[in-house]
Amino acid sequence: MNLDLHDHSAIVTGAGQGLGREIAITLHQAGARVSGVDIDADALSALQGTGVATQTIDVTDADALREHAAQSGGFDIAVHVAGGVRGQVGRPVETISPEDWDAIVSVNQTAAFYLAQAVVPHMKSRNWGRIIAISSRAGLDVSLTGIQSYASAKAGQIGLVRQLGHELGQFGITVNSVAPGFVRSNPTTERQWDALGPEGQEKLIQGIAMRRLGIPEDVAAAVLFLASPQAAWITGQVLSVDGGR
Repeated sequence: MNLDLHDHSAIVTGAGQGLGREIAITLHQAGARVSGVDIDADALSALQGTGVATQTIDVTDADALREHAAQSGGFDIAVHVAGGVRGQVGRPVETISPEDWDAIVSVNQTAAFYLAQAVVPHMKSRNWGRIIAISSRAGLDVSLTGIQSYASAKAGQIGLVRQLGHELGQFGITVNSVAPGFVRSNPTTERQWDALGPEGQEKLIQGIAMRRLGIPEDVAAAVLFLASPQAAWITGQVLSVDGGR
């Protein structure tokens, strides 16, 4: 199987921790020139010595993404990982402020659109490209977080993937999504895990066919496949990486 990404350039958003960090390192190890971007400069310092270049960027800033893509000579692989719940917890729908709603939707869904806008011109010029969005089971089902904006943004992200896959296929560009199950990969997921308590944790694991939680490497492996030449005829799809939940 050809998973060699030499002669390819990649950008990974949300690369400062968890899934984003593992994906950036995995793509680099496969031979790609990788730019890991994150809004948290301190978090990006963990990538020092890995071979992944880093850049502090607010991915909700469309101009910043376009400028970075131009200065880097373009990217033919783009993985949007930035997102999450932005420190929020599930609350009754009538208590959610517009600011709380926008904070989650902007980084999960809108930023995925901005990233695509930034990288597509270069991909079209090469007639080759891979765009991958890290969605969630929350986009396919009821979210365990109970956060309305998170479930909506992840579902919207999947809709964007399908639409862009339809639009960009004629240019040799594939657009897909990976929807992970529960992975303990960052402080937020650790808090969610702890909040479940021993009984809730056991119930979650028993609901997974593989009887274990995922690890970042599980998700990174799926991204590597979708980014590779092997996935040339797969587009507009959602790959659930959830252990058979």
